[in-house]
Amino acid sequence: MNKSIKKKALLNVAERLFYEHGFRGVGLKQIIREADVATMTLYNHFTSKEHLVEEVLKQREERYWSYLDNFIQEENDTPFLHAVRAHGKWLEEESYQGDMFLRAIEDYAGANNNIENIARSHKSRLLSYFQTLAKRIDEDNPSDLAHYFTLLLEGTTSMTTLIGAEKATDYAMELAKKIVYPSS
Repeated sequence: MNKSIKKKALLNVAERLFYEHGFRGVGLKQIIREADVATMTLYNHFTSKEHLVEEVLKQREERYWSYLDNFIQEENDTPFLHAVRAHGKWLEEESYQGDMFLRAIEDYAGANNNIENIARSHKSRLLSYFQTLAKRIDEDNPSDLAHYFTLLLEGTTSMTTLIGAEKATDYAMELAKKIVYPSS
């Protein structure tokens, strides 16, 4: 395996394990073992577990935004509805056990590292994303609409652990339609 393949393997294994068992529930030895790399390989790419967590969150965030963007590309009529549907599919496929970013905020709040900032930035970016969509369709009040949909997606994410991604997304879509088409 070359360097970038090993680094990618470490990131993918770490993300899966952190998601399934939590950040505190997984040690570096387990990650090294499951990624099938040498201990020095891990330390050649990541200076600490915190650095690995930071990179895992960045990788996950990049994948999320790519997923969302690809789903609503060029959609000008109802980008908000497409975003809700895309988020729901993401929840079904990638985030059915809760939100990794919220876990990171909880686990690393007040710690002396960049993890909490990366996770909070992801949440802020969602609000900005919806503000951009609202401006793209010339919405009268882009800030309010962005807040509505940010809350809607965050609520959908939270409800996934209680009622499942599919049902949470169905409810979110119904509410989204009421926001987008209030007189219907």
